Amino acid sequence: MMARAAHGPDDGPRGFPATRYSVVAALADADPEVRRVAFDALVSAYWRAVYLHLRWRWHQLPQDAEDLTQEFFARALERDFLQGYDASQARFRTFLRLCLDRFAGRMHRDARRLKRGGGREPLALDFAGAEERFAAAGQVSEAAAEELFHREWVRALFGAAVDALAGDCLGTAREVRFRLFEQCDLGAVDGGARPTYRELARTFDLPETQVTNHLAWARREFRRHVLERLRALCGSDDEFRAEARALLGVDPG
Repeated sequence: MMARAAHGPDDGPRGFPATRYSVVAALADADPEVRRVAFDALVSAYWRAVYLHLRWRWHQLPQDAEDLTQEFFARALERDFLQGYDASQARFRTFLRLCLDRFAGRMHRDARRLKRGGGREPLALDFAGAEERFAAAGQVSEAAAEELFHREWVRALFGAAVDALAGDCLGTAREVRFRLFEQCDLGAVDGGARPTYRELARTFDLPETQVTNHLAWARREFRRHVLERLRALCGSDDEFRAEARALLGVDPG
């Protein structure tokens, strides 16, 4: 099952930016607080993919990959970070990965270690958990590293949507809907056998028709949370629709 951690710097802001394309557009905003909110959302969506890409593609040692991850996101907070980004030419996640590769290449050519922290407050990130993902993946080729960057981004996106759905449901009358979704859909993601609706009905002492209705609601709300976050992380309508089709098989219109 996908892990759900307490909210904090590792999980992004509780109030996800509501404006359309807020993360992409707000990174260049004149207001530093607007940039900070967008930056938190950017870190939440991408930090693990960035760290693991540095480990897989650039063969950085864990301590060096941690330092480079911190420095890369510190530079992403600068207003000129999106200079050269053209939404008609590349998806935002592709642009971000190319920026990361250019950054890592410069650091490699300089052949110098970054001064840890650089005078800035380090981000609170679960690098130990990311190392578990690195170990589980085993040896990764350079070509595979690009695909794994995308997979880690999808993992973060879906994990945030699961957390949001849990926040909507846990401790309320809707909690049973999340628990059904958790057992039926999230357990299957982690390699478990998907229970039948009849089995779920027995486990939760519900009519099978109610299990069907509860799961339909939970899946619909999960998809809404995914699309809400996905829209904010895309640079154009075309990118948003393409990503939605690829991830969920839907055209959001």
